[in-house]
Amino acid sequence: MYLWDTTGRRYLDFLGGWAVNSLGHSPELIARVLAEQASTLVNASPSFFNEPMLRFAKLLIEISCMDRVFFCSTGAEANESAIKLARKYGAVSRNGAYEIITTDHGFHGRTLATMAASGKAAWAQLFEPKVPGFIKVPFNEISAIRSALTGNTCAVMLEPTQGEGGVHPASRQYLSDLRSLCDDEGVLLILDEVQTGLGRTGSMFAYEQYNIEPDILTLGKGLGGGFPVAAMLAKERLNIFRKGEQGGTYTGQPLAMAVGEAVVSNIRDRALAENARRMGEHILRELHALAADYPLQDIRGRGLLLAFDLDLPAAEALRIAALARGLIINAPGPATIRLVPPLIVEEVHVKEMTGILRAALAELYPQT
Repeated sequence: MYLWDTTGRRYLDFLGGWAVNSLGHSPELIARVLAEQASTLVNASPSFFNEPMLRFAKLLIEISCMDRVFFCSTGAEANESAIKLARKYGAVSRNGAYEIITTDHGFHGRTLATMAASGKAAWAQLFEPKVPGFIKVPFNEISAIRSALTGNTCAVMLEPTQGEGGVHPASRQYLSDLRSLCDDEGVLLILDEVQTGLGRTGSMFAYEQYNIEPDILTLGKGLGGGFPVAAMLAKERLNIFRKGEQGGTYTGQPLAMAVGEAVVSNIRDRALAENARRMGEHILRELHALAADYPLQDIRGRGLLLAFDLDLPAAEALRIAALARGLIINAPGPATIRLVPPLIVEEVHVKEMTGILRAALAELYPQT
């Protein structure tokens, strides 16, 4: 749960590498698996299957509702793969439909296509011209998606909880209605669980809390516990890529596959999704207690993807004040603080975090 800087100072990490270090920093498991796999095979090219790849694919299929897996290195690459698959589906089954409906304030990555899919206002004119074909609508408004659907629509793509956008969960009714709408219209539902997947929100995948199943699912961040690995998963009916249409130099690279299998197995076997649920509820109680003394507003989130707002645009100042006291947190917006600690967080860490946060808030609000 801790990092040390070059002077030897210790920091409690409630950012977790931006929801990446699911098992904490430098866990023995990852070090051991990397050493074992490196002594056997580091890389053989994507021309070959390898045993860790097959085991990892089997594991992901067993714990999810999906049937096929494409491996890659980053969440953005997984989302690019989902975009390609959706457009292939549009070409094959929707008379050439290629448009994908995404949401305002959504975040899907930093490639040109995933930036175009994202709903960050600051990116609207950046690196133009970006990839066309993405229609933005407000989040959590099913009527907006219904109005945006046309014959050119091949898919709807969104995060179950907008992470970079400030931790805003989709409502249960919204995703239920969206699943029905996509079924009725014959368009695909892509859920970007790069941040919400692998136990982060209190279940193995966030979609499980909504009693729906996506057509395409993307994973990254916590999938490798700090080692770069990501995946796009799809239903069998979308097994439509032909040989050579999709690939990559590090697709199914043995080191990443061995680590990914070990990390996901560890999350499952240690019931870390349940720990995320319990610790998330504990953190929420502590934040509400702080709100009795300081202007914490709209305390929200699920599992260990949590946020709150301040009554003024001072989130960066609070982040800096917390860092000076040995706590790493995140300010994704001018007035928003996000907490995404490793899944191994315990009550003792929550107590320490709360104490440091209280001291930082006292500096920011000295008259409170």
